[in-house]
Amino acid sequence: MLYYRRPKELAMSVLILIGRILFVVLFLASAVGHITQAEGMAGYAQSKGVPAAKLAVLASGVVQLIGGLSILLGIWADLGALLLLIFLVPTAVLMHPFWKETDPQAKQTEMIQFNKDLALAGAALMLFAFFAHVSDLGLTITGPLFHLG
Repeated sequence: MLYYRRPKELAMSVLILIGRILFVVLFLASAVGHITQAEGMAGYAQSKGVPAAKLAVLASGVVQLIGGLSILLGIWADLGALLLLIFLVPTAVLMHPFWKETDPQAKQTEMIQFNKDLALAGAALMLFAFFAHVSDLGLTITGPLFHLG
């Protein structure tokens, strides 16, 4: 909640806010692409074997948008982090199956993207745990939806 804080508490809240902003930039930009370029992205998703590709692209764009805005604005940020985790793990497996590639360069590219998605999933999981555990989240609009401690 927004109220007066001691300098150290304010500094920590500002650092966490900056971290939240930096974390969600990727997801918000990706969400815009998924929603505004759904046709082209659906073709790529279909080539990867994703069922109902256009619907999946639009749905994943909405999940990224809601999750990203939730974390950015601090509105049930724990739920937003959980949504991004739920988006990232299937995306890594379905869209970047490096184990299926035979071309070394394509395999390396897919492995990098797979690992990036897993690393972001790990960060989203940590954010979920952080937001659901800490009672005072600093510069947020709401507290957590879930309570882990």
